[in-house]
Amino acid sequence: MPSGVVTIVGVRVTPLSVPLREPFVIASGRVDTTRAALVEATVEDAGARRVTGLGESAALPPVTREDQPDLLAAIAAAGGALGGTALAGVEDVDRVLAARLPPGVARAGLEAAILDGMARLAGVPLYRMLGGPAAPPLITDITLSISEDPQRMAAAAVGHAQAGFTCFKVKVGRDWRADCASLRAVAAAVPGARFRLDANAGFTAAEALSLLDTALADGLTVECFEQPCAAGDLRGMAEVAARAPVPVVADESFRGAADLDRLLSARAAAGVNLKLTKLGGPLAALALGRRARAEGLRLMAGAMVETKVGLLAMAHVVTALGGVDWVDLDTAFLLADDPFTGGWEAEGPRIRLLDQPGLAVTRKTG
Repeated sequence: MPSGVVTIVGVRVTPLSVPLREPFVIASGRVDTTRAALVEATVEDAGARRVTGLGESAALPPVTREDQPDLLAAIAAAGGALGGTALAGVEDVDRVLAARLPPGVARAGLEAAILDGMARLAGVPLYRMLGGPAAPPLITDITLSISEDPQRMAAAAVGHAQAGFTCFKVKVGRDWRADCASLRAVAAAVPGARFRLDANAGFTAAEALSLLDTALADGLTVECFEQPCAAGDLRGMAEVAARAPVPVVADESFRGAADLDRLLSARAAAGVNLKLTKLGGPLAALALGRRARAEGLRLMAGAMVETKVGLLAMAHVVTALGGVDWVDLDTAFLLADDPFTGGWEAEGPRIRLLDQPGLAVTRKTG
């Protein structure tokens, strides 16, 4: 924990637009370049030591209500009012930001940047400041976007398999029959592959169950089914959850504590996907993850289309939680170029956080 009071000196926000190697296509949209804001929060301790923490606010329209221009404006306005603000501890970060930004994408990056700065001043990794004693390796899946050509999806899977990935998060949700053809192609190309299906709210309950029944009949190993139905269709989600032999994970249906209550009441999911951008930052994700687990739900750790900065913040939350059931922190591996260095050691799907202060990540120069 930081010793003594930490003061926010200033906040800087800039566009973070990084091209992807291939378009990221889901049931509700397509992204070719990250639409994020990089947040730099400079903080100072009582001894006048200054450091700058990094955070990422990542938009993914239409999943997020905000787009990149909205984030830049909101963070600039909130950050401009934070200069000189004193923080006695982590609890103060939540209190101070709650008065200026609602939970959501903008707040997530700003909060992460401030916490990164505080952990750097304290000389400890962020996960340790959040209560995690150690950082075992995390094993992530890799995402396969929706494609009209099953063989193209299979070729992408082969490339990832050659890098060591064996678990694929496959985007589905537009046409369940076409999705089945893509799943068969991937399974044939990568024997022994494991699948996590993600419909991004694209199906009716009947369509979701048809896809799942077919995939299982084809002999596929399906670990979970994420957000099969529309965000507000808890009845449909509950039907799939009741009939599916694999866990249903709520994502778009889970944006905060009230949604968690509704999901539990409706028995609409066996797990929830924690994402910093939708929950409002590391502190909310940590608290909601602990509560969901206490209620008997399983946990997935996910992200929008983010660089290493955003993924690292989520990885530190995962570590502070003592791990989760499904790790989906892969989008930095889908970028055409990584503009950041440090933070983790990655070998294929295996991610090991560095035992260094804060997020231990810096922007590349030159």
